[in-house]
Amino acid sequence: MKNKVTIIGAGAVGSTIAYTLITERIASEIVMIDINKDKAKGEAIDIAHAAPFSGNATIYDGDYPDAVGSDIVVITSGVARKPGQTRLDLAQINTNIMKSIAPQIAKYAPNAIYVIVSNPVDVMTYVFAKASGIPSSHVIGSGTLLDTARLRSKLSELYHVNPEQIEANVYGEHGDSSFVGWSHINIAGMSLADFEANLDNAYFAKPEYTHEEIETWVRKSGGQIISLKGATYNGIASSVAHLCDCIFRDSHSVITVGTLMKGQFGVDEVYTSLLAVVGKDGVIATVSPKFDEAEEIAFRKSSDTLKGVIAQLEV
Repeated sequence: MKNKVTIIGAGAVGSTIAYTLITERIASEIVMIDINKDKAKGEAIDIAHAAPFSGNATIYDGDYPDAVGSDIVVITSGVARKPGQTRLDLAQINTNIMKSIAPQIAKYAPNAIYVIVSNPVDVMTYVFAKASGIPSSHVIGSGTLLDTARLRSKLSELYHVNPEQIEANVYGEHGDSSFVGWSHINIAGMSLADFEANLDNAYFAKPEYTHEEIETWVRKSGGQIISLKGATYNGIASSVAHLCDCIFRDSHSVITVGTLMKGQFGVDEVYTSLLAVVGKDGVIATVSPKFDEAEEIAFRKSSDTLKGVIAQLEV
């Protein structure tokens, strides 16, 4: 079966996503599109040299007509925030870019599942859905998938357990208003409190931390990486590759991605992250967790934050 992915944006994020899709044998054909055609061509050639070690995959540069027949389209295009630039300034610049991309790609790949990665991702996902006319079930934001991975990584470090056995999720905006669903975290099927209470303390002492410390770490770790190495791309590439794999395998995985709210917790007309069941038809269903009162308030507050940004944009 041919699994075709078009990636719009050949910067560090887009090219690392392409590399991951090839090396993990998730995609068999990838088209790289970028306004900088030399950059797209160079990345495609470089990644193609890894393909012989990763199965029979092809990758090449192209333009919008080459997206015909794509199963998935990943959009990473946009500009990074500059010193002195407000979040709203960045949102409007990237909104304009997304509005120019949407009708062009939708013309050639009307039936694809769209994965939006451009920042601010929740706003950009909303803009793409409005500008493209693609059904909302086929438009998915990377949302808090990366935040959730960061959270599980930190809890794994604290408790010295395999992160694959940790169920813990970050909800809301991919940004400063995100929050952790502490009320339903579990390790190996046990609530966090039960796991701590029944742990043999001869193995290691109970970790000392506050919820606020962990949430701040999740929100700020991306900024820390940028300050140390200039950009983040490995974590988001693996997150997006996992999402693409869920789509191609029709796995019906339940994951935290950006979906259009339709009344959940009184929230509608905004893309943000709850739990979504994802498969070959995109978002098959959304799942509303059993939040406690504080979490419900946090979810509505995060949604209002995103709506406030959208209200100030020319969408």
